[in-house]
Amino acid sequence: MAVLAAVGLGLASTGANLLLERQERASITPYGERIEISDGTVNVFRNGHPGQPIVLLSGLGTAAPALDFAPLIRELGDYNVTVVEGFGYGYSDMSASERSNKNINTELHEVLGKLNITQPYVLAGHSIAGFYMLDYAHRYPAEVAAVIGIDATVPKAMGGPAGAESGILGVAARMLSVTGVVRDVLAVAPGLAEPDGDAYTPQERERMRLMMSWNFGNQAVADETARTGNNASDLRGISYPDGLPVLAFVADDGSPETAGKAAALENLLQNVKRHEIVPLAGGHYLHWTQSRAMAEAIRKFLATQ
Repeated sequence: MAVLAAVGLGLASTGANLLLERQERASITPYGERIEISDGTVNVFRNGHPGQPIVLLSGLGTAAPALDFAPLIRELGDYNVTVVEGFGYGYSDMSASERSNKNINTELHEVLGKLNITQPYVLAGHSIAGFYMLDYAHRYPAEVAAVIGIDATVPKAMGGPAGAESGILGVAARMLSVTGVVRDVLAVAPGLAEPDGDAYTPQERERMRLMMSWNFGNQAVADETARTGNNASDLRGISYPDGLPVLAFVADDGSPETAGKAAALENLLQNVKRHEIVPLAGGHYLHWTQSRAMAEAIRKFLATQ
């Protein structure tokens, strides 16, 4: 009886969650525009302003990248800013082929080509996007004017190939979303999905919370997470082109780890003739609280290329 009761509750919770999500999606107009590429549909957001093109790439598992970057987009209003939400993010398709560096960047390159963004453009990315920016600049060096890292991850040799246990964990994470567990948790503790600081509107915060509930544990992000070790290993020995300017923001949370991150970046960028490492007080999501300082540093750095 207890098992049957648990199954019944699970089915009821799943049904209620799916109904609520359907109602939410129907009542909220999606942002950005969906671009068809070879492997599916990718959502992009553009601020529509003239100026030097900057392409923003989010960190791993960010549910709504265009909203997550909203304060930085506002501060960079004199640039032509585009946020590309890869598969598994924002309003893009939630499933995809294996999330290797090559596949992710082939898709990004196809999207940017379809948007006819003026080359060379600036790549700016948070966290795990450090992998993809390094790989992209190696694959398409003539198309990148500069790279900006936002507490970007530095590749180093990590674990082996994605195993069955990673797939099982991905399925389990998705079930938490489908059955409404994520929704329930966020209702009790909304701060788990909402950003720090006061740079977001109430509407942006609410929408980020909802999109976390919708997108959590999807197939594409689960596979990307499982392949982190593979992607790091594939970048072993790869460096940025000598003449490519690189600006790297490092989150300084007062811990000893800050010096280690800065040292890893210096090692990665030792061949780059013009690079700058800028520590900023704050957590890993620096753009939540430091967008104004970041925009000032970006403007100064790009003006002296």
